[in-house]
Order: sequence, then C-alpha cells, then structure tokens
Amino acid sequence: MAKRGGFPGGMPGNMNNIMKQAQKMQKQMEEAQAELENSEYTATAGGGAVEVTISGTKEITKIKIDPEVVDPDDVEMLEDLVMAAVNEAIRKMDEVSNQKMSKITGGIGGLF
Repeated sequence: MAKRGGFPGGMPGNMNNIMKQAQKMQKQMEEAQAELENSEYTATAGGGAVEVTISGTKEITKIKIDPEVVDPDDVEMLEDLVMAAVNEAIRKMDEVSNQKMSKITGGIGGLF
C-alpha cells in the first residue's frame, strides 16, 4: 500500500535539484540585469540628425542634434525626430534585455 502525502520514487531529491537550478537561474538573471542596467543603448533618427543614448534603466543620458535640423519654423519635425530616436533606443534596450533573459531561462518566460 502506498503512503499518502509522500513523494514516491525519490521525488525529494529531484525537488532539491529543481530548487538548486532555480537558485542558479535567479543568480544568473540578477547578474544579467545588473549588466543590462550598466549598459548604454544608442539610436538615431533622420539619417543620424538626432542621436539619443539611454541607460539600461531607461534614462536618457545623451542627446545629440545636428544643428542643420534645427529649424525654428519646423519645431515639430525636430520633436518627431527626438521622439523616434528615444523610442528606438528603448526598443533596442528591451530587445537586448529579452535576449539575455531568454538565454538564461531557456524560453520559459516569467516563471521566475
């Protein structure tokens, strides 16, 4: 007769291995996150007329604007270029972050 409430077939040992793997994965994710936060991501818009650099914490660290695109009669174009460059830099950062985390988790997503 089987015991009730137990783990047949040595399950506690397997559970211990699973916990060790989860702890290892968590440590790798923390290290990757720290690496990402210390990185910078740069994107341009308007053929390089506007360049934006952001940190891994999504803070803008630098904006470079070619003086030739500064037209007082067309401020809206400059605003659009800045916005496009910022959004592209954020997309780049997110893409790198997702790739790094996916390598660690093996594609199991948000389980940890």
